[in-house]
Amino acid sequence: MNKNAYAPLPPMGWNSYDYYDTTVNEQQVKANADYMAAHLKKYGWEYIVVDIQWYAHGAGSQRSQYQYIPFSGLEMDEYSRLLPDPERFPSSTGGAGFQPLADYIHSLGLKFGIHIMRGIPRIAAHLHGKIKDCSLTADRIADPSSICGWNPDMYGVRNCPEGQAYYDSLLELYASWGVDYIKCDDICNTNLYRNNLYSARHEVEMLSTAIARCGRPLVLSLSPGPALIEQAWHYETYANMWRITDDFWDDWRLLKDMFRRCELWQNHVSAGCFPDCDMLPLGYLGKGFGQERQTSFTRDEQRTMMTLWCLFGSPLMLGAEMTKLDEWTLSLLTNEKLLAMRTPDCRPRQLALDQEKAVWSAYNEKTRDLYLAFFNLGETPLEVTAGQLARAKHAVLSGQAATSALEALSNESSWEELWTGNVVSTPSSPVSGNGSRIKELPPHACCVYHQIR
Repeated sequence: MNKNAYAPLPPMGWNSYDYYDTTVNEQQVKANADYMAAHLKKYGWEYIVVDIQWYAHGAGSQRSQYQYIPFSGLEMDEYSRLLPDPERFPSSTGGAGFQPLADYIHSLGLKFGIHIMRGIPRIAAHLHGKIKDCSLTADRIADPSSICGWNPDMYGVRNCPEGQAYYDSLLELYASWGVDYIKCDDICNTNLYRNNLYSARHEVEMLSTAIARCGRPLVLSLSPGPALIEQAWHYETYANMWRITDDFWDDWRLLKDMFRRCELWQNHVSAGCFPDCDMLPLGYLGKGFGQERQTSFTRDEQRTMMTLWCLFGSPLMLGAEMTKLDEWTLSLLTNEKLLAMRTPDCRPRQLALDQEKAVWSAYNEKTRDLYLAFFNLGETPLEVTAGQLARAKHAVLSGQAATSALEALSNESSWEELWTGNVVSTPSSPVSGNGSRIKELPPHACCVYHQIR
């Protein structure tokens, strides 16, 4: 099966990192899965992803000193493959691994994902651990010159047949557990190596090959960013998602910068291939980091983030503790008309960007749906007028092939704003003046219009 068929739409789900850091346990994962099944599944949310260090003993117990405890104990099988920590994931004992948890999540009609670090455990190399169906031991395929600058658990894997055998055995194990999604870290941008930021290129290929051989469709997500635009072909060929930013948090400066990043990657969105804006820091965050808090984004900024992510076609991974979601946050995640923009048939394009504003379009050539979004990036109110909307429409349509369908579309003049449901009218052709005001955007706010046909 072609790997692009594994994710025809950008994946939507929940990831444990923003709230739990390294500390999430089985009970907490199940509670969030229960919530998603009850409240979000019908809107397309389906992945439950256990993030980093699910295999580490005592993870989070020294958080005031370390995010990742140096040389801590790691749960591992006889073939140098990491296993869930049985203290946090009690159903994994007796060699069951994540299969019981995956079975539970599948029983809810959801899909199960895990985070991994690229490479092979350092402790396996030091102990000359075995590799399944391979004559070499872990020390012979580990590359001690290839490490992660912020996590102490792994060595990179050498580019050799035996290294591929290790990745094959790893994906064989994940497939037997019922894993549907893998987020691999320290691989999209190996930022420790400034002269070779894509030093793990061969490990991306090894992972992709192992997934193709494992007999189960698994979505492959690459982290961290920023992804390298000159490597776009490689990401698209071997992965389904790749991060275009480093860790994204609830900071307006980071959100404002995403307009530049999305413009850089806007031509690389296609079925099964999704530049990833990173997780949605909404709701309650930070418990595993030592300070539980609500998102620092204002409500206007939250809508701006959701609009850009959906219009651009980014995967949507929620970082909040879902059992604590309020009605406002739930309304952001269940706006069906906004979520409808996420098909890769809806091609995103940034029409304008400066320090004060951004204007985006998305046009679906198959359905002829047209969307236009205005973002106030400045610190004073921004006026959106009927004339601006008409000129933005003209800019989109003038870039399309002339067809009778497009000519008919250009004559339409009614638009629905997707956050409020308000309907406005515009001139049928560009006008020289701004025309009447249809919206005043407060600082950091947005509006997004769908043309009514």
